Amino acid sequence: MTEGAVGVDLAVENGYGSVVHDVVDVIVRTAPEIRGGLVGRRGTADEENENPSGETQAEADVWADELLCDRLSALEGVSQYASEERAAVVDCDSGSGSDAGSSSTDEDGCGDGLSVAVDPLDGSSNLVSNNPMGTIFGVYDAPIPARGRNLVAAGYVCYGPVTTMVLATDDGVTEYELADGDARVLREDVRLPAEPTVYGFGGRVPDWSAEFRTYAREIESELKLRYGGAMIADVNQVLSYGGIFAYPALESRPEGKLRLQFEGNPIGYIVERAGGRSSNGTRSLLEAEATGLHERTPVYVGNTGLIDRLEDAVTHPLE
Repeated sequence: MTEGAVGVDLAVENGYGSVVHDVVDVIVRTAPEIRGGLVGRRGTADEENENPSGETQAEADVWADELLCDRLSALEGVSQYASEERAAVVDCDSGSGSDAGSSSTDEDGCGDGLSVAVDPLDGSSNLVSNNPMGTIFGVYDAPIPARGRNLVAAGYVCYGPVTTMVLATDDGVTEYELADGDARVLREDVRLPAEPTVYGFGGRVPDWSAEFRTYAREIESELKLRYGGAMIADVNQVLSYGGIFAYPALESRPEGKLRLQFEGNPIGYIVERAGGRSSNGTRSLLEAEATGLHERTPVYVGNTGLIDRLEDAVTHPLE
């Protein structure tokens, strides 16, 4: 066990505790700076500037990515940095932080270090409406793109009325309040409440499959809608109150909208460590093969019973 920046032991397998500690320390120290730096960065980075997924980049997206890349790629023991905002993996072995399309690490491990994947500012479109957003990070013991089962830690920061961080390791899930570069424990051994209360579904209803629409109608009669346009804020509701978050496969985009490496895997890891389930519609997100850095996936996370019902619904075509 390694005493972490967040003031608790980090239970991480394979002797990577000190590296995970350093990664978490960077996140803890950088999060308040990212939050404070949103002021004056609410516009688009460039009228023609898009991220590799074809989405318009906010100035804050680019700024947060550069800040995290500079700090995380400089850490000893981190061999790769990847971001939703970058087309290629950054090979950190030389410490240069220059973009590289591939790494010198082998397929069964990450060379001399770990790989860190981040969504620097999840829900950045909420800058316009001044609604919550967040930062997502996943720490893999394999070269990126990697399966979710290769995660040794994952977490997210939620920039809400207060700034909080949820961190998952092999030892479970802990929630912290972040302020002035420090972290205070709010909840240890975070578990999804047994009785679900809320749901949040992304995408346009006319673009949902008939099977998912039927499932959604059932859930609407059972739970309360909580959907704010940033996955982090919606997942945080599920962790707090129990329920389900979904960004389903769409008729126009069967592969889904969210990215496996930067969103699906880390959030799936957190929810599963908190006693829930994750799914891409047929199996755990953590079991999905990673074929591309910016590969998309349907995402369903929440209480086990709700995800079981979801899989049954979307895998049985309506007559």
